Parts: sequence; structure tokens; C-alpha cells
Amino acid sequence: MIRVGIVGGTGYTGVELLRMLVLHSGVEIGVVTSRSDAGNRVDALYPSLRGMCDVVFSMPEIESLAECEVVFFATPNGTAMLMAEELLKRNVKVIDLSADFRIKNHKEWSEWYGMDHACPELIGEAVYGLPEVNREAIKATNLLACPGCYPTAVQLGFLPLIENKLIDFSHLIADVKSGVSGAGRKAQVSALMSETGESFKAYAVAGHRHLPEITQGLEIVAKKTIGLTFVPHLTPMIRGIHATLYGQFSGDIDCVHTLFEQRYKNELFVDVLPKGEHPDTRNVRGSNKCQIAVHQPQGGNTLVILSVIDNLVKGAAGQAIQNMNIMYGLDEKLGLTTVALYP
Repeated sequence: MIRVGIVGGTGYTGVELLRMLVLHSGVEIGVVTSRSDAGNRVDALYPSLRGMCDVVFSMPEIESLAECEVVFFATPNGTAMLMAEELLKRNVKVIDLSADFRIKNHKEWSEWYGMDHACPELIGEAVYGLPEVNREAIKATNLLACPGCYPTAVQLGFLPLIENKLIDFSHLIADVKSGVSGAGRKAQVSALMSETGESFKAYAVAGHRHLPEITQGLEIVAKKTIGLTFVPHLTPMIRGIHATLYGQFSGDIDCVHTLFEQRYKNELFVDVLPKGEHPDTRNVRGSNKCQIAVHQPQGGNTLVILSVIDNLVKGAAGQAIQNMNIMYGLDEKLGLTTVALYP
């Protein structure tokens, strides 16, 4: 059994990790930290875990976390980088769900995240945890940077086209919508359902901090500069990411659809829909699946890729567990076989 620790067990991604890990046959949850709830039982805060988890929240301390084999950081940006080095020295694997180790250029990271990086020397050691691209490197790493929710949906949608040089790299558009849980579990007026309900808006049009993460991933595959316009939107739903992706293309849509099917035929968590279908966020709600559809409106020169995920699962906790399974040579599906919730 793998002894697991979770730093930041009271946020949405933290409780999603708990929800899935309590059903994972290969792990034992040893430590769950929370500064505000230290001393309280996890299942007292989350009664949905009654009978499944008897752990008591504790303070995030190196000594107790070092007794684990792997530690997940479901924390705000800037936390994992303060503890990762010491845990790695103690042979603890680190899976970071924040952005601390995603961007390879630490100066660029600081510009987007508004703080100095505490351990830039570790960034080069971190493996970017998009299994559909980096599976072999994930197997060998001790420091895993779990991708963001927007970057996961966008990269999975564009990757087959980038790999095969089928679209114009200089003019890509990602028009992406997210549920309000993407803002995290915190007291923020703009994220209240009474503020977001019956409303819909774009935000961070001038530049969202997931932009450099997306372009970095695509440029590694393309081996050249990518021109990407990325516009995120907030929708009045709790969970879900819907990415509508546009690229300039001249060719046969049937060949592209076959290409997507072939690219992802062995990927357990990417589902390419039949031609003409449209993915719906409810099709993946609560699951680790990404559903993708490819369209060529009016047979023109614009290719449209539709990519949907649950931002808290494939966009966060589920993908983190998928990466842990790969790191330990386990069946990738362990703990992740939940069927999407419907309705």
C-alpha cells in the first residue's frame, strides 16, 4: 500500500482527491493537512466521507508528511515550492496540483504569478504531468507538475493537429468556458452563485496565467513558436470545462477524424466522439474523461475542435491520481473508474 499525504485537504481539489483515493485499492491515506481545521476529523467537515476516512486534519509539517511515500499539494500557488525540496530530500514523491513547477522559465513564472520562485533549481527536474504526452517521463520522476484545467482541455484538443502539422501554428484560437469551482473554495464575491447565476462573462482577455503553460506545451510538440489567442469565460455552473478550439486548415475532415481516433485509441481517458457529435460537459461530470469532437463548418478552411473535461477531475485531482498510478507502475484506471454523473 502506498502511504499518501494531502496538503490542502479542505479545498475543492483536496476533497476530490479524498473522494477518489478512499476507493483506490493501492493507497492508504496517512496525512491530510489544513491549517484552519487542524484537530478536526476529515469526515466531520465532509460527511460524504463518513465510514470511508477516519483521518484527522493536521498542520502541514515536514516531519509528518515525510512519513508518506507520495504527497499531493492541493494548495494555492506558492505553497508547494516552499516544501518540495525538503520532501524530495527525504525520498518522498511530490505531485503538485498548483502551478509552481509547470512553467520552465522561472522568470516568466514570476511575471505571471506575481511572486519570486522559492526553488527555481527544481523546475528543471519537474515533469509536466500530461500523460497523453509525457507518460515515459512521468514513470521516472519524483516531482510531478500536474497540468491546469484550461491547459489540459486545450492541449488535448490541439495536440494531434500540432503533431501532424495540419493547422496554421501562427493563428490558433481557444475559446474556453469554466464552471465557478475553477476559482477554488474561498470567500470571493465574484464566485458566488448568486453573482454568477443567470450571467455569463469573459475575463482575463488581456492575458490569463494559463496562457504560457498552454503555449509552452504546444511549442514543445511543434518545435516552433505558436500564436495562440486564449479567452477564458465563467459560466453559471459548478463543474466543467468546454473548450472550443479553432485552427486554419485545408484538407479532409474524415482524415482528421481518423487521425484523432488513432492518436487516442490507447488512451483510457480520452474519448473521441463519432463524426458530427457534440460533447457536453455533463458527459464527463465527476469522471476523469476528456471527450473530443472535430468539425469543419460548411466544409471551409476553419477546423473546430470541441474538448470537454471536469475541471476538478481530469483538470486536477483525477489527473493527479492518474499520474501517481503511472509513477508507481499501477493500472492507470485505479481509483478512476467512476462513470460520469447524469443528470
